[in-house]
Amino acid sequence: MSTEKRPDALINAEGLRFDGRRPDELRPIQMEVGVLKSADGSASIRQGKTYILAAVYGPRELHPRHLTLNDRAYLRCVYRMATFSVSDRKRPAPSRREREISMVIANALEPALFLEDFPKAVVDVFIQVIQADGGTRCAAINAASLALADAGIPMRSLVPAVAVGKADGTLIVDLGDEEDKYGEGDIPLAVLPKTGEITLLQQDGSFTREELLEAVQLGVNACKYLHELQKDALKRAYAKRTPEDDDEDDEDDEDFEDDLETDLGESDLMEDE
Repeated sequence: MSTEKRPDALINAEGLRFDGRRPDELRPIQMEVGVLKSADGSASIRQGKTYILAAVYGPRELHPRHLTLNDRAYLRCVYRMATFSVSDRKRPAPSRREREISMVIANALEPALFLEDFPKAVVDVFIQVIQADGGTRCAAINAASLALADAGIPMRSLVPAVAVGKADGTLIVDLGDEEDKYGEGDIPLAVLPKTGEITLLQQDGSFTREELLEAVQLGVNACKYLHELQKDALKRAYAKRTPEDDDEDDEDDEDFEDDLETDLGESDLMEDE
């Protein structure tokens, strides 16, 4: 069994967190796109010690049929933690928490997708937590958003997500495992950077009104940074897939870049006619 002990202090006398980060500093983050050949779209994220894979399949025929939606596609998200992802072995059967987080992720992603383009179909998003060290639901949203874009699912925007919490009376961004366990609360949130729409906002613990407002602003600022990392990950993946041809293809490359910026939510959305 785990012998983990609570840190003596989550915030030290210099105002730094126990792992050396500033209160508004995120953990080291690595995002990769196209990591699974068998999926229509895939992505991975390493956020601190947390490591997550996401795979997307579809749009495809929906089974069982009774879940079919006549006016749009059904977004089905499945979040699972590997039995070895935590220090104490997790039971392989899906837990209530995993089912809840699956629903939370679907609700956070759905506003970004043009599901109405694929009535009666399903878009499956499978998320596997390989190693958990805090912030898994938000990291899962970051990876799933990239996997959806990689699969070519029409999107209004990528969806970055982060948790803001409170430790020793100080608001902190991107909680690690110890901060999640021993802090005074956390607020996971996800946004659509283009419009500022918040698609996920939860709260665990006690926050004053002023703390809540400040926490949301800290989260939105962090999501803007995460959005840039998401775009960079997609650009790197697309650049690898685009052959380096002769100069006669320069015009096509410019068109490709324009299309990419549109896909990443950097261009104005076309108004419905």
